[in-house]
Amino acid sequence: MFTNCPLCTDFGFLYYSKDSRKYYRCANCSAVFMDPSSFLNYNDECERYLEHNNNVHDAGYQNFVKPIIDAVTQRFAKDMVGLDFGSGTGPVVSMLLRDKGYSISEYDPFFNNQTELLTKSYDFIVCCEVIEHFYKPQKEFNQLKNMLNPGGELICMTNMFTEDLNFDKWHYKNDPTHVIFYHALSIEYIAKAFEFSKFEISDRLIIFTK
Repeated sequence: MFTNCPLCTDFGFLYYSKDSRKYYRCANCSAVFMDPSSFLNYNDECERYLEHNNNVHDAGYQNFVKPIIDAVTQRFAKDMVGLDFGSGTGPVVSMLLRDKGYSISEYDPFFNNQTELLTKSYDFIVCCEVIEHFYKPQKEFNQLKNMLNPGGELICMTNMFTEDLNFDKWHYKNDPTHVIFYHALSIEYIAKAFEFSKFEISDRLIIFTK
């Protein structure tokens, strides 16, 4: 069995199946993606996000997003403008950056759907635990890249897929809203396909530069 990859459109072969969910692995970019028939509907997806315990004042949560905070503070001056894309129910990244004097807006298709924010341009865009939720990653990465100013950066955090992990026991796939997992080859494809000038991968942190 195979189906087309939502990221690069090449073919993906059946990689894993359990219960009602099927996952495919792309023969080209090595992304692993869920069969669209298993996607949650809008209301169920929203309810799932509301279950997340995203208390912005929780020290553990703040520590979890520290790689993104450090990336922004080390690479951008406080007069530069940012967007927290997919800010969710607890926009801890925005709060922590504002506390440090940064100007950052919050966009989320479920909880802060201010579409006018998508017509503006930014020096940096952060996607904290967001890109694994992309149903149409081709469209979404293209949109994000086009919202960046020249030299701007897209700073993402997600758990990467590697060949040596035990997919059956991998907790990250158990969230039904996680529909695509990126391999290092997927990141390389994104950088090339969407004409980023460079990219960096450091554990969970991925940075694309326009």
